[in-house]
Amino acid sequence: MKNKFILTALLFTLSVSLLAQSSKYNAKEAFNPHFYPYPGTEYRSASGEPGPKYWQNRADYKIECTIDTVQHEIRGKQELTYTNNSPDQLKFLWLQLDQNIYKEDSRGTATTTASGGRWANRNFTDGHVIKSITVEANGKKYKPQYQITDTRMQVWLQEALKSGTKVKLHIEFAFTVPTYGTDRMGRLQTKNGWVYEIAQWYPRMCVYDDLQGWNVLPYLGQGEFYLEYGDIEFTVTAPADMIVVGSGELLNPQECFTATEAKRYAEAKNSDKTVIIRSADEVNKGIKPSKATNTWKFKIQNTRDAAWAASKAFILDGAKINLPSGKKALALSAYPVESDTPDAWRRSTEFTKASIEYYSQKWYEYPYPAAVNVAGIVGGMEYPGIVFCSYRAKGASLWGVTDHEFGHIWFPMIVGSNERKYAWMDEGFNTFINDLSTEAFNNGEFKDQAIVPENAKKAQFGDNIDELFNTPDVIQQRSLGVSAYFKPSQMLHALRNNVLGAERFDRALKEYIQRWAYKHPSPWDFFRTIENVAGEDLAWFWRGWVFNNWKIDQAVKDVKYRDNVPANGGLITIENLEKMPMPVTVLIKESNGKTHNLKLPVEIWQRGSIYTFPVGTTSEITEVTLDPDKTLPDWDRSNNSWLKK
Repeated sequence: MKNKFILTALLFTLSVSLLAQSSKYNAKEAFNPHFYPYPGTEYRSASGEPGPKYWQNRADYKIECTIDTVQHEIRGKQELTYTNNSPDQLKFLWLQLDQNIYKEDSRGTATTTASGGRWANRNFTDGHVIKSITVEANGKKYKPQYQITDTRMQVWLQEALKSGTKVKLHIEFAFTVPTYGTDRMGRLQTKNGWVYEIAQWYPRMCVYDDLQGWNVLPYLGQGEFYLEYGDIEFTVTAPADMIVVGSGELLNPQECFTATEAKRYAEAKNSDKTVIIRSADEVNKGIKPSKATNTWKFKIQNTRDAAWAASKAFILDGAKINLPSGKKALALSAYPVESDTPDAWRRSTEFTKASIEYYSQKWYEYPYPAAVNVAGIVGGMEYPGIVFCSYRAKGASLWGVTDHEFGHIWFPMIVGSNERKYAWMDEGFNTFINDLSTEAFNNGEFKDQAIVPENAKKAQFGDNIDELFNTPDVIQQRSLGVSAYFKPSQMLHALRNNVLGAERFDRALKEYIQRWAYKHPSPWDFFRTIENVAGEDLAWFWRGWVFNNWKIDQAVKDVKYRDNVPANGGLITIENLEKMPMPVTVLIKESNGKTHNLKLPVEIWQRGSIYTFPVGTTSEITEVTLDPDKTLPDWDRSNNSWLKK
């Protein structure tokens, strides 16, 4: 009997092996127990939380700048206070000089593909011109040695910066505003004057962290930013006929606006409906200021960056943002008359207000006193408290870009992940939350734009698509939209809808935001947090979606009955033909009209690619369909159904 049992088991194993030959699936690979590259530490807990000794350095800025509208030049000086909270002594500091990407001999210029693209330079400047650097430390000032290498600058200190101490850098700088700044900044000519969108404008500290030390990847255009948190105070001196909007709170509106504009500005702060602060008629008539310049003063706290925009062509309107805590913020929109139509930028403040209020209620409260949407040459780019969107956008496209760029306040402005390395952690997460906000906005006015067509879902798993876990500058331009935006968003939808359920997933993602607000999470911190809060080991999921370009292909293989009698119940065999395992949803219909909806956990694939399960049917099975609601991006849907012949 024992030998007969062993022989039967061997024959069964052989038959399963033969059946599985058409499958690419490898259960040992998908469910390999080794996933995390390092255990928890005092800095980063194994549970995904910041550890008891977590640290990060701090950068505070005080900046004064002037805009020269004849030369299109920004001239400024800054006081940068850098605090070393690390356990290390720092002999030198690294700063980012992003304007150097616009030099003709920059690495960004050299590595731009021949076909051009969104991040290609269309003209060249002299980049960041550093006029002087002074270090202030231990009660003395000195001129340090420094070296500029493309978009980075290394400043050597006479004495190492000890743990828990500060140093000040006084830097004078200037640069010419490029016409098209890799779709992140620049200037647009309108009939009433130039619209300037100014970002990456002052020398910014590189991040020094516990994972890599100095993070000094060059700015090449496609990869975005990784920055330290701190408080930023800045002033912009501009011709008095210009409106300036910027990150954070405008500290002196009475000094900069006309009396009428200042009154309307105050009204907007308390109005749920959009208030016109400067109208199209007033822009067209032009302003005759009594003085040559205004100095606009801004302050934003606990932020990783600041940006601003200026133009005499700006229409300006605003409204109140209502936050869950009872606090208020101000939504502002600045746009030229070319964008002033009922279906376009006249709705910008409405869109801004709705977007901020939704995300604040759903995930984490908006932290800044204002949210500014600027129409200009930039197609879509985000900074703390201010975003740049295309002046041509209207209707669904204006909602989409506004909602997307303000969604970035949560990823990566609040949750400060490393965009230079992990675009999927900000663009992808943001695209995911955009889908939920779009569904909610104005009774679903634009929800159709959030629906991804079936063929597009499938294309995201094509053989030429780059894996998510790639540095953005390495990803092929044709693949970036998928690898950074759409596929990681689809991943989170799959995790929410097919694996965890909405309640568990939302609780875990909200906890991730709260844990890592104003901090620097790694991908592993995200993985660990979701797993620990949701209560699932998801190594198989991250392995397939993030680290590999595995496909999903679930198929109905066979339908039988116990003892070949339909009344005894059905035996349904399904197969995983591709490399990614996922839970299975099955719809079964009987000839007597009964239906069965089953949900099978991912563990059915732990031992192999084929799984047979019983169904309590009492009549012939007429139809079996996998993923009947088409929530998974199944590679080949032709094998998802079985129909009785």
